[in-house]
Amino acid sequence: MGSTPDARDTGSTALVETEETEETALSLDPSAAPLLRKAVPEIEEKPMTRAQQITTGVFVFTPMLALLAAIPFAWGWGLNWHDIVIGAAFYWVSGLGITVGYHRYFTHSSFKAKPGLRVALAVAGSLAMEGPVVTWVADHRRHHKYSDKEGDPHSPWRYGDDTKGLAKGLLWAHILWLFDPNQTSQEKFAPDLLADRKIRTVDALFPAIVAFSLLAPALIGGFWNFSAGAWSWHGAIEAFFWAGLVRITLLHHVTWSTNSICHTWGNTDWQSRDRSVNVSWLAIASFGESWHNLHHADPTCARHGALKGQIDQSARVIQWFEKLGWAYDVRWPDEARLHAKRTAGATRSLGGMTMRNEKATKPVNPANKAAA
Repeated sequence: MGSTPDARDTGSTALVETEETEETALSLDPSAAPLLRKAVPEIEEKPMTRAQQITTGVFVFTPMLALLAAIPFAWGWGLNWHDIVIGAAFYWVSGLGITVGYHRYFTHSSFKAKPGLRVALAVAGSLAMEGPVVTWVADHRRHHKYSDKEGDPHSPWRYGDDTKGLAKGLLWAHILWLFDPNQTSQEKFAPDLLADRKIRTVDALFPAIVAFSLLAPALIGGFWNFSAGAWSWHGAIEAFFWAGLVRITLLHHVTWSTNSICHTWGNTDWQSRDRSVNVSWLAIASFGESWHNLHHADPTCARHGALKGQIDQSARVIQWFEKLGWAYDVRWPDEARLHAKRTAGATRSLGGMTMRNEKATKPVNPANKAAA
């Protein structure tokens, strides 16, 4: 088990987090300033209703039951390469919609995006069935303001440090927090998104996007296995199961593991005020989100796996968007800033996409060296 630092609870760091949340909102939409100046409660006055909790349960547990049934289903009926291709494509698009879109762009403003990409990222993230974009962003900004302290919506340390408390806390951080009747105030934590008409439209269309995310794999599977002039119900049902339900379940648990595992067991290379850690074996499945220690040390950084050998697919996709001209003002790792955040025992050097400190990396002129 890797080392996990103790959370450092200081008033100054809490103030910094509050300022960062507001700066993020303002950087995305300056018109949100009047909302930020309002005295808005952090928790919605109207709690989650029983009907909303049941709906959440359907979204959470139906795909999960499909995953439990996957092995006997495959044994009795089969999994073909069509299902794998369709599932991988939808996992990639919806997963990056969460990591690049919901998380690094909408929550933390790690880069700026052209209007078309902005809407596309909101739609792609909605395909993951992890909630509407405004809800997701509000919850995550609140998490960063209170990370691993009272007020954090999903800290695994909620019930204490002992074995029983941590076991209960992990379950809470992984899934049970989704049923908490205390809902994060969107007006407080996501005023920039509420002020954006296009994003509000995508947010309102979440049920329709979810339906597409489930039914599109089935339609593709049915047509792909089209033979003898007949629609393939067998192919449609298989694709719905594997590329729809099972794909969503896997993505859900990878995302939730960032909330639970990546705040519990792992290694640290950076100084942060909470218990965030790096979990290398989750890096590929999470598109680089499991390099969580740097993310909490430098939340607006566009690359979370900033050290050599740390695979971060989300950062690579942001780089592609930048080269295509769809993304700009990308906040790549800054050498000088990151060196100030390194832990005492950290030795691995920084990887690519890093803005090097000119003074530290500028070649020494031989004549100047001789004169010295």
